[in-house]
Amino acid sequence: MIGRCAIGAGHAFGRQSVSHEAYMKIAKVLALVACTALAFAQIPAKRPLKPDDMQQAIAQQRLSIQRQLGGLPQHGFFVLPPLSGARGSGSYAIADCDPLSPREVDSLTTQAATSRGLDPDLLRAVMRQESGFRPCAVSARGAMGLMQLMPETAAQFGIRRPFDPVLNVDGGARFLKALLTRYDGNLARALGAYNAGPAVADSAEGVPAIPETLDYVRQILARLPVREQ
Repeated sequence: MIGRCAIGAGHAFGRQSVSHEAYMKIAKVLALVACTALAFAQIPAKRPLKPDDMQQAIAQQRLSIQRQLGGLPQHGFFVLPPLSGARGSGSYAIADCDPLSPREVDSLTTQAATSRGLDPDLLRAVMRQESGFRPCAVSARGAMGLMQLMPETAAQFGIRRPFDPVLNVDGGARFLKALLTRYDGNLARALGAYNAGPAVADSAEGVPAIPETLDYVRQILARLPVREQ
């Protein structure tokens, strides 16, 4: 079970970089995310979510995040860089290696998702956002590999070779699964905690109102396929 300590803190930035009005807007709409999380948390834990439940939840979470970002400037550090500058756990990752092939990515995500009870598309979207599929990626904060595991996270899950693609992806899958359990299946909140850290997400009682984190969650949710119900 994951402790209450912060893991993978979000990208640090000065408050003076964001206008007071932008922060007030985020604060007002953040309540909507909290209400959405509460509504879905009330689904009985013993009953698995049906496909239509999950699709509805993802759609509502996408809308909530989009509304939060609606009034923010869409330039500068508010938007994550392209894959050539893949970010990793709070800072942009440096990667001096080629991205894995689609076949390799599919194999890794399918294996880890099947083992940990996750959607392969979700793991693939997180991996793309974290490292751009580059197994050697390292962030300025020390996050490592395809899923950008912080050293504390790797140690928590007993991963001694964090740049091993199989071990790294499995560690990321275990961490994400634990966060989904922690937040009663609320995907947006779990992704926010993966990016900014569980302690930050807990104190926010929703997706942390950090521009990078909001955009991180929005981009991942937008890449998940919308399946017919």
